[in-house]
Amino acid sequence: MAQGTGSINSDYKDWEWSADAGERARLLQSPSVETVPKSRESQGNGLGATSALGAVFIVVNAALGAGLLNFPAAFSMAGGVAAGIALQMCMLIFIIGGLVILAYCSQASNERTYQEVVWAVCGKVPGVLCEVAIAVYTFGTCIAFLIIIGDQEDKIIAALVTEPEEAGSGRWYTDRKFTISITAFLLILPLSIPKEIGFQKYASSLSVIGTWYVTAVIIIKYIWPDKELVPVEIPTSPSTWTAVFNAVPTICFGFQCHVSSVPVFNSMKQPEVKTWGAVVTAAMVIALFVYTGTGVCGFLTFGAGVEQDVLLSYPSNDIPVALARAFIILCVLTSYPILHFCGRAVLEGLWLRYTGVTVEEDVIRERRRRLLQTISWFLLTLLLALFIPDIGKVISVIGGLAACFIFVFPGLCLIQAKLSEIQETRAISWWAQVSYGVFMVTLGAFIFGQTTANAIFVDLTA
Repeated sequence: MAQGTGSINSDYKDWEWSADAGERARLLQSPSVETVPKSRESQGNGLGATSALGAVFIVVNAALGAGLLNFPAAFSMAGGVAAGIALQMCMLIFIIGGLVILAYCSQASNERTYQEVVWAVCGKVPGVLCEVAIAVYTFGTCIAFLIIIGDQEDKIIAALVTEPEEAGSGRWYTDRKFTISITAFLLILPLSIPKEIGFQKYASSLSVIGTWYVTAVIIIKYIWPDKELVPVEIPTSPSTWTAVFNAVPTICFGFQCHVSSVPVFNSMKQPEVKTWGAVVTAAMVIALFVYTGTGVCGFLTFGAGVEQDVLLSYPSNDIPVALARAFIILCVLTSYPILHFCGRAVLEGLWLRYTGVTVEEDVIRERRRRLLQTISWFLLTLLLALFIPDIGKVISVIGGLAACFIFVFPGLCLIQAKLSEIQETRAISWWAQVSYGVFMVTLGAFIFGQTTANAIFVDLTA
């Protein structure tokens, strides 16, 4: 993108909110990223420590996650392999475009996190909406993580009990609500309370190993299937043209790495938009192969009968799959505190800005407020996870928000950044970029509205 001479919106400090409070909300830093203080940015590029190859793996790590388990069901909802792959390829163009736009706007505004870029480029209202969306998205993802824990523990327990599942289902210690609750209270809550999350880099390594192992197991099980794994029916085309959009929330949820991409870009040794374009293209192609391999092989193994969580479709006593379940549980146990930390940081920043209190003046009450926020967040997500056992319903809601991070906010940033440029004449490229931004906002708003309406009137009321 051509860099014009411009004046990006500077109403980040409107409403007389504390500037120090904004520093409090520097969240969603990639676990493997070490960035330099913002005050040093103006001294020139090359201050970061991440190479282009390293940035590729960090972005892949940010994109791959528990959403992997839902891609076979997404292919089923889309109407088959051809429809699922075509939908991914079409969306990938805009996914990569959004990542490049965010880097361009980060460079123009001199901001280092997603929400700060939106604040600086688009103004206070989109900035607040962005922060609220991040908080809601991380909250919903935490619910999805707890549901995943329950799903995998159900299968592991079914393999461990000696009695038939019908006989053991009445035992209190095998009840789903008990297993999720005891795991959450003993492991997740203690990890969520600390002020800082110091184990993020280890959680990232574990997540990478887990997702690649799950993909390998699903592909191998398709190539050398067990005799009892017979697909019910394999659709080859969508039932209606609108049915294809049912897979969009899962794809958005899976590929959404945009919020953590801005810190990754600024951590590079040479944070240039052209280099970043090559980085994210390579990363998204890798993620595409992983998701497509999982989606196609899982879908063809079980057909239309595939579960929303593909691992639930396999027998409980399958040892390689049981190991995959254990990997997923470990990944989710370490990912929940990170997502909670991110959501808590946004809420903390919003609260401090609204009250106009600086971090230094409010340090005494920080611990009490953090405990209240953490316990409230934890209990709400746990209760919702216990009574919404279908992960597909949660993803249908947060997938719409993921579309906002991929399409709407980057589109708005591009439009505002180009409108802020001071140019005597508007070149064709300028009009093309503004038109592209308008199209991204329109498409993102449509996806968000369609998936959210579908989630409310179909999934949540079913």
